[in-house]
Formats: sequence, structure tokens, C-alpha cells
Amino acid sequence: MKEETGHLEIKDPKDVAAGFPAIASTMFNIWRETYVGRGIKTLFRLNQVQGYDCPSCAWPDPDPEDRSPIAEYCESGAKAVASEATKYKADPVFFAKYTIEELRTQSNYWLELQGRIVQPMVKWPGATHYTPISWYDAFQEIGKQLRSLAHPDEAIFYTSGRASNESAFMYQLFARQFGTNNLPDCSNMCHEPTSFALKRVTGIGKASVTINDIQYADLMIIMGQNPGTNAPRMLTELQKLKKNGGKIIAVNPLQETGLRNFEHPQKPWEWLGLSTSIEDVYVPVRINGDLAYLKAILKVLVEEEKMGKEIFDRTFIEQKTTGAQELFESLEKYTLDELVEASGVSQDLIIQSAILVRDAQRIIIAWAMGITQHQNSENTIQEIVNVLLLKGSIGKTGAGTLPVRGHSNVQGDRTVGVWEQMPDSFLDSLGKTFNFEPPREHGVASVDAVKHLSGGRAKAFIGLGGNFVQATPDTELCKSGMRQCKLTVQISTKLNQSHLHGGDTAFILPCLGRTEIDQSSRGRQFISMEDTAGRVRMSLGDLDPVSPYLKSEVAIICRMAEATLQHDTTVAWDLYEEDYDLIRAAIESTVDGFDAYNERVRQAGGFYLPNKARMGEFDTDAGKGMITVNPLPQRSTKEGRFTLMTLRSHDQFNTTIYGMDDRYRGIYNARDIVMMNPEDMELLGLVAKDVIKLTSYFKNQSKELSGLQVVPYEIPTGCLAMYFPEGNALMFLDNKAEHSECPASKFMEVSVEKTGLSSYPVRDMEIREEVEVL
Repeated sequence: MKEETGHLEIKDPKDVAAGFPAIASTMFNIWRETYVGRGIKTLFRLNQVQGYDCPSCAWPDPDPEDRSPIAEYCESGAKAVASEATKYKADPVFFAKYTIEELRTQSNYWLELQGRIVQPMVKWPGATHYTPISWYDAFQEIGKQLRSLAHPDEAIFYTSGRASNESAFMYQLFARQFGTNNLPDCSNMCHEPTSFALKRVTGIGKASVTINDIQYADLMIIMGQNPGTNAPRMLTELQKLKKNGGKIIAVNPLQETGLRNFEHPQKPWEWLGLSTSIEDVYVPVRINGDLAYLKAILKVLVEEEKMGKEIFDRTFIEQKTTGAQELFESLEKYTLDELVEASGVSQDLIIQSAILVRDAQRIIIAWAMGITQHQNSENTIQEIVNVLLLKGSIGKTGAGTLPVRGHSNVQGDRTVGVWEQMPDSFLDSLGKTFNFEPPREHGVASVDAVKHLSGGRAKAFIGLGGNFVQATPDTELCKSGMRQCKLTVQISTKLNQSHLHGGDTAFILPCLGRTEIDQSSRGRQFISMEDTAGRVRMSLGDLDPVSPYLKSEVAIICRMAEATLQHDTTVAWDLYEEDYDLIRAAIESTVDGFDAYNERVRQAGGFYLPNKARMGEFDTDAGKGMITVNPLPQRSTKEGRFTLMTLRSHDQFNTTIYGMDDRYRGIYNARDIVMMNPEDMELLGLVAKDVIKLTSYFKNQSKELSGLQVVPYEIPTGCLAMYFPEGNALMFLDNKAEHSECPASKFMEVSVEKTGLSSYPVRDMEIREEVEVL
């Protein structure tokens, strides 16, 4: 089977999400990837009380009594499971067949299809291939090379959001016993602005609502998010909200299918034209016009309140907040016309939105990377909180903040210590639990990690999952920086580009997947995760591992730590490797909110971590919810240029590409595309499928990316969209959020030039190594 490239097909975007097509896609992926019986068996356990947690997104599970006993998963989750439970294997024969240089030329999709890595592999200095190595020899060599570093800060310990609480806790403990706080993670590149802004104004950098709140909201505003692709199970809760009479405003430069209409996959009668219309108002905001849109709503409501109407919750404002008067005064500086122009939407849509906000008593605002990946992202999030605080919509049922996290345990990893800036209170507690003095100097986040790699200040990179070189901005700079390392170690399940841009000595250490049985000498082990609403629950795999040579993430971390630290450690790593209850007991001793961790996590549905904002209390410097004054963003593009954003297709999760189709948007067989408004295309003399070159600009610097095909799409004029991670090649490291340093990949200034070059080289390699089908 050859990879289909160069045959871009464009159809009309879909009007309805999920339904039978989602079931068909799920079954196709199970059939393509794994043995049907194995695949179906594991789907029945996905997100069940005694099953395993989805390895895809962090959307909360319903309470145990509300879960479907048959299919508590979505299309995206099923694709992730099929990928992990695949029958295909990237074994030593595969690695002997292809040089690393040959593998580098392959697409992310091709690499994904090669299957599970089944043995530890190493590339020695000067070698052209990866070759097998024993676990013992791998750990000894890694330990020797880490000990040879001139300073612990020459090592970087990166974490993907896939890691469990148990593995993430032991990983950060290893790094800190080694002597560094260099613990960048994928949060740095997605919701870091959320953590920063919410902590400042509500006292906690997490959602203040639970999944059960959604159905009781009078109004939900969904900003910069595409639930139909990135968190499909969210649509079920939105359907409940609509059936209870609630309203939904969707704010996004692109209208997404999942927010138009939804057919519940488990309700066949909805496939026959009984779908639920989700959005009541669609607001096609200009890229980064969200802050102006929110200010415009407040401007309308303030003017209406001046006429004697009760719009805002004055009792709540007086008792629970600070800063309201300063905000009201700041709005006087703007005219409504100015705010409408800055938002990029019509005044009629602003007024429609304001009426819905005015009439709602319980409001939830949800957001994702369309809000966070901007230079001014923290200000936009604080403006979201302003709207909620003025309406008294935090701390009561059906109201509050809902940042929708991406990877399944990205929030839990941060909770248990994976952060380069953990506060002294955590470090004090960690030191007390394990009787050592953790390093205090802050480490590097992801963007600075790339700078350290490319500048030669980092000599070793250890990756706990993920695909760092594809997830970070400035792809080529990151790749070259990784290749400069003395040592790279990737703890992974499947092959990706990060493995192919390793250091002088590069290791791939294959680990168990979420779906697989984790058996130690102390019996069958389980792990735990924290979802986007702050609930911690257990996960217990039930499939036989695809290879007898795999180890759990916890075991790999503990063995590396033992081999590296040797006698210079206060931790009995071998004991923690065998018994995860000991790890959870250590987390309980170190992190607030995990009381009786081992007992409570075994209860059906797990438990919620403390959240004062959920109770209407604010652990801020002022002791109240902080209403803030947030200036409009000043970023603009030069005349004749465009604003480019990146987004995900329907056939991917983060950097993992499951297929070449974006079914909901009607784009098939290609990923090197640029979505453009037809009016802009006409002005430039472009037609569908024309090949173009994009040039990005930032502070007198420029980058070029050629061989992209144009797709006409309903996006605001002056705005463009292309897929992540392909668009990261146009990103600059210093194009980032002001405070949290999150890459601003939703706002790149670019020019467009039509070319005659093709973006689709012919690839002669087979899509995957064929194996015998039993």
C-alpha cells in the first residue's frame, strides 16, 4: 500500500458531527490497525470504572452511574486506542532496513503507521541505523553519560501529557535528585497562559466547573475551541444543555461542524434527521479579536445598565470581587465602533451576544488554544473571567471557567510537580518526604529548552513521551539543537520525528501503553490521571503487551534514576518500581489535596481535588476574585500580509497523525494546505489547489515554507489557517505570550506568493511493513 499524496480533494464542510460516520471511522481504524477481537475488547473497557483512561484528551468522564456501559468513548479516543493496540511492530528488522536519514524523509503519518516499538534501541555516535540494546546496558550507558555532564542543568527532562501521575511524580523526583528544575512539558505550549491568568485572578489555574455543571448553564460561550475534533465527548454535554433550554455562543475564526449540529453516535434515531443544533450564535471573530469582542459585550451591557437596568450581580461584585470600578472606567476610553472594528465581527453579532449574556444567570465560558496561543493570551483569559465575575457566574452550579485541556494527564502532571517553576512550598514538601534539598533555581520551559539545545547549553535531553521536535516552534532549529546533544533518550510507544533527530548517542526506550497490563512482582499495577475538571481516577490496562520486552514508564524512570544516581540518592527506587501504592503515598505526603489517595482513587469515579473557586472562594492576593483592566492587543500585520493560525485536522491528535483526511472541513488526502477566504484568493489571482509559498515575519526575521496548496474556506478576510505541526516551521521562538511564554502559533504574520512548485514528492517507501495477519 502506497501513501496517497498529491491528490488534494476538496468537498463541502460537513453540517453534522458524529453520528454513523463516526462509528464507521471507528470501526475502520480498529480493522486497519489491530485484530478486531482485540480492538473491540479494549473499547468496551475504555473510560469504564474498572477499565483504563483514554490516552487521548483530558475530557472528564461522567459519574459512574451516568456512563454508557457499552461505548463511553469518542471517535478520537477509539483512534488512539486502535493506534496503541496495533498489530504492527517497528522491530529490529525494521530499524535495520532503513537508515535514520531515510526515515527522516518520511511523513508523520507514515511513521505512525509503522507500529509499536518493541525493544530498546540505540544509535551510537556516527551510526546510520538504530540497533537493539539490552535494558541493562541502556540504563548503564544513560547513567554514565548523565553523570559525565559538567552540571545537572545541562540536562533537560521533558514530559508529555500522556504520562500518569505516578510516572510524572517519579520523573520530576529523578530530575530534582539529579539536581535540576529543567522540567519543560507540553503545558508550556498550550494552556500555560490559562494557568498563569487564572491563578492570578481566581486563585487556581484550573477549571472551576465539573462536567455536571454544563447541563445547568443558561449560557455557554465556547471560544477558540473545536469540540467536534478535539474533545468530541463534550458534544454530549452540550446536547444536554440545549435540551434543558440553555444557549450556546461559538466564537472562532472558523465555523466548526461539531458546533453546528450533533448526532449522538449511540442514538440511531438521531441519524435520521433528528440531530441537535448546538450553536445559537456563531461569531466569526478575526484571529485574536476575542478580547475586543468581550470588551464590546461589556461596553453594551454597561451602557444598558446606565439606563437603570440590573445587568451585573452587584451583591457578588461587592462581596466577592475587587477592581470592578477600574474596569468600568477603562471601558469609557473605547467607543463601541472601535471595539467592533478590533473584533472583526458585526455590531449585530455583538448585540446578540450581549443580550444572551445579559439574560443569563449561570454562564460557563470554555476555551482552548485559539485563546491561549497569542502574545496577549493572559489578558484575554482575564477578560473572560471579568465577564463571569461581573455576572456572579463563578462558584455556583452551572457557572464558571472551563479551560479545555488537551492531552489526557497534562493537568495532573503539573499537579504532581512537573513544572520548571514549582513553588517553594512544593519543593519544601518534596524535600521533607524524601529527605533531600531540591534545587531552587527555576529551570527552562519548552521555548527556552529549544534555545538551550540550539545554543549548545543543553547536552542531554530525556523525553517522557511526546514528540518534542514537532510540537515546538521553529521546527528546524529544534531538530538541529537535538542533534547537537551528547545524549538523547525518548520513552515512547511509537516512532516519531524526535527519534530521528537524536544526539550523538540516542536511545529509544519502549514503554507499555495505557491499554496494556502492567504486572510487577507485587502484582498487577494501576495508574491514575487528573482530568480537565480536576477529578483524579484510576486506569487499569487489560491487554497483553505487544512485546515481552516492554517496561512501564515507572519502571523505566526508576531504573534510569538508579543507574544515574547510584548511591547519591535518598530514594529506594526499586521499591517504587514494584508497588505504585508507595508512589501514591509519597504524592499524598507531598501534594495538598491527595489525602487517602490510595483509598479514594480506588472508589468508583475517583475523587475531586480541592478547588476554592468552585465554591466561590478566591485564593488570590486580594482574597477576592480580581476584575482586571486588560488593554486591547496592539499586534497587526502590514498591508498586503495575512494573519496565519495553526489548527488540527479531524484525523490527528496533537502531533500524532492518524490519516490524511479532515472529514468535517471537507479536505482530503493532503495536509500541506492553507485555508483562505475566497475574496482574498480572488484578489491574489488564486484558485483552489494553486501552489503557494508562505513567508512569515517577526522582528526583522523571516522564514519560508513552499509547496502549500490553497483551499477556499469561510475564514475572515485577512486570515489564514494551516495544520499543526506543519505550520510550526514558520514559527519564531520569541513569538510568544508575554508572561507564560506560550508560543503564539495562532498569530503569525505572513505573505503569500503563488509558485509553480509541487509540495508532494513521490515517496517510494511502503506505508508500513506488512506482517502476517492471523
